Amino acid sequence: MTGAMRLLRLVALTLSAAAGCAGGPASPAPPPPAASGASVAPAPAISSAPPAETAAKRPEPCGELGCLLFDTTEDAFSEVLRSQPRILAVGETHAQKGTEGIPSTTARFTERLLPMLAPRATDLLLELWIADGKCGKAEKQVAAAQKPVTAPQAETNQNEFVTLGQKSKSLGIEPHVLKPSCEEYDRIVRAGPDGAELMLPTIARITAAMAKRFLDQNQASPDKLLVAYGGLMHNDLSPRAGRESWSFGPELQAATGGKYVELDLVVPEYIKDEESWRAFPWYAHFDRSARHPKATLFHPQPASYVLIFPSAR
Repeated sequence: MTGAMRLLRLVALTLSAAAGCAGGPASPAPPPPAASGASVAPAPAISSAPPAETAAKRPEPCGELGCLLFDTTEDAFSEVLRSQPRILAVGETHAQKGTEGIPSTTARFTERLLPMLAPRATDLLLELWIADGKCGKAEKQVAAAQKPVTAPQAETNQNEFVTLGQKSKSLGIEPHVLKPSCEEYDRIVRAGPDGAELMLPTIARITAAMAKRFLDQNQASPDKLLVAYGGLMHNDLSPRAGRESWSFGPELQAATGGKYVELDLVVPEYIKDEESWRAFPWYAHFDRSARHPKATLFHPQPASYVLIFPSAR
C-alpha cells in the first residue's frame, strides 16, 4: 500500500475538543477521511512561490514576550530554526467551518515552511491515528465517538493532512501516523464518557515513544531533524496545571538534551475573544481586530515560539 493510500485511511482524533473545548484553538484535529469516491470541498489555493525579495530585512521589535515583526513568514520561520533543534514540535490551529476562504495553517505549512526543512528533516510524525481493522469493534466505537467533535471542522481539513503527508514524502521526509495498540483502544472504550479525555495522554505517550525511536536512529547524525505536527496542546514545554500528561514536550526536551523547540502556528482570523484563546500569554499583546501585513513572532520562553501568520488579503 502506498503512503498516499495509507494516509487516505487515516482516522483523526481530536485533541482540545475532546477535553471540552470544542471549537477552541488548543488542538482540534481533522475529521476522518471521506470514503473512496466521496466528494470533498477543495482547499483555498495558496502560492508556493518564494517571496520576491530574497534579502531578508532586520525584524522590527513589537513589544513584550520577545515580539518581532518579519516581512515574510519564511523569515520568521528561519529565526525559529536558528537554534538547530533535533525535534521541532509544531502545533497548529485547525480550520473551522466558515473559514474555508482563508488559507489554513496546514496549507501554509505544507507549501511554504515544510520545504525549508528538507533535506535536514528525516521524519514527520503526524498527530493522526490509523484504523487498520485489527482491533475490530473498539476501533469503530472510538471513531464514532469522534463524529460530534469533528463536526465543526472545515471539510477541507482531511485533504490538507493527506496533502501534507504526500508533500513530505516527495521531499524525502518520511511521514508517520500514530498506531494505538488494541489494549489502548480497549482502555478508551472502557472509560466510557471519560474515554475522550483518556485519548489525550495516550496521544502524548505514543508520540513520545515514536520520537525517541527516530532520535535513536539519527544518533549518528545529530544535525538531522525530526518534525512532529499536530495541535497546540501536546507540544507544550510548560503544560497547564493538570494537563502535564497531555504533553510530550518536557519528556522530549530531556531526551534531546535541550535541543527541542515548540512552535505554535496561528492564523490570525481564527483568534476569538474566548477564554481558551485568552489563556495564551501572547493574546494580550496581539490586536486580533487589526490587519497584520507582517508575520508576528513571539518568544515567550526559551525554546518556545508562537508564529502568527500575516492577515489574509
